Amino acid sequence: MRLLADITPLRESRQFRLLFIGRTISVAGSQFTVVAAPVQVYDITGSTLMVGLLGLAQLPPLLFASFLGGTLADAFDRRRILLVTQVLLALASVGLAVNAALSEPHLWVIFVLTSVIAALSGIDAPTRTASTPSLVPAAQLPAALALGQISFQVAMVVGPAIAGLVIASSVSVAYWVDVATFGAATIALLMMTPMIPAGGGTPPGWRSAMVGWRYLRSKPAVEGAFVIDLDAMVFGMPRTLFPELALRVFNQPGAVGLLYAAPAAGALIGAATSGWIGQIDRQGRGVILAVILWGGSIAAFGFSPWMWMAVVLLAVAGWADVVSAVMRNTIIQLSVPDRLRGRLSALHIANVTGGPRLGDVESGVVAQATNVRVSAWSGGLACILGVGFVARAYPALRGWRLSEHSEPAES
Repeated sequence: MRLLADITPLRESRQFRLLFIGRTISVAGSQFTVVAAPVQVYDITGSTLMVGLLGLAQLPPLLFASFLGGTLADAFDRRRILLVTQVLLALASVGLAVNAALSEPHLWVIFVLTSVIAALSGIDAPTRTASTPSLVPAAQLPAALALGQISFQVAMVVGPAIAGLVIASSVSVAYWVDVATFGAATIALLMMTPMIPAGGGTPPGWRSAMVGWRYLRSKPAVEGAFVIDLDAMVFGMPRTLFPELALRVFNQPGAVGLLYAAPAAGALIGAATSGWIGQIDRQGRGVILAVILWGGSIAAFGFSPWMWMAVVLLAVAGWADVVSAVMRNTIIQLSVPDRLRGRLSALHIANVTGGPRLGDVESGVVAQATNVRVSAWSGGLACILGVGFVARAYPALRGWRLSEHSEPAES
């Protein structure tokens, strides 16, 4: 059984290699803002609920932009779309850096600019996802998806870990680091050739977006994969709790970056040793089991008396999450035709990035009503309960087999 990830796509496709490098740099830099913004909000307000509301404020623009962003990715040169979003993302981070340098930073600026960043990410992320299948042969797609997970998780480990140290001395500098990484990602994109979507380009707009939505509703296994991930993120995502846990529960303010990085560290290990996942036939059942492990790890995290145990449990949760992600992406990619890939990728991105923001609110509200520990363990248990409902409601997900879907959908 193969264990280590297959790097053939990186060796054989220059386009994929440049996209991979640019994405890794860009996501790593973005983590400086992901960590800095909630820490700054908590410093200003002293409220975990306000940190949760920061995530909620980002949800509407993220969803709106994702739905339209998918139609753009199916209509125009994907390389050009990515170049524009990188420039605009950098400008938003400049605004955050300038605000943080003020003697009294404005809370509303953080809410507005992080919402702008969420909207732009809603265009950028599905465009990158939709680009990947056209850059590698079909036989290399599973390997390319696994490498994409490695790229993302490396960035999620390195970014928050370093960001925590930088933020301890200067929040403004953390935002400037994000600006610099967008510049490096832009250079990688400039070295690529245009990426024109197959099918001649579908006119963008809400009507086009609804075609993707109807296709999703017609595929119960794919819809189930979306719903089970939403369950995991809404109830089992405890990141809103990290600033208060580090500052008041574990009394280690400088370790907040470790809490943010720990799930990604576990996911990185999972992605780097993902060679076995493609050999599992019952991928749908694998998704269900992986999400149960995620919820159980988060519940145990809520009871952890020591920082090192909390970090380990978050890493285990991250490992389970990446296993689920690779299997879910396999189910989705092998069920979606190329002409709809941008729109379905947009729906997927809205799901996987919108879910954690709803989770921010859920965990923040529960923490406000009880405390951060109760919020963490109750969310993990609610996640496991939700898995049971999803498994029963979507038998097509439970029964999905890789051997029955050996090629991507063509219609």
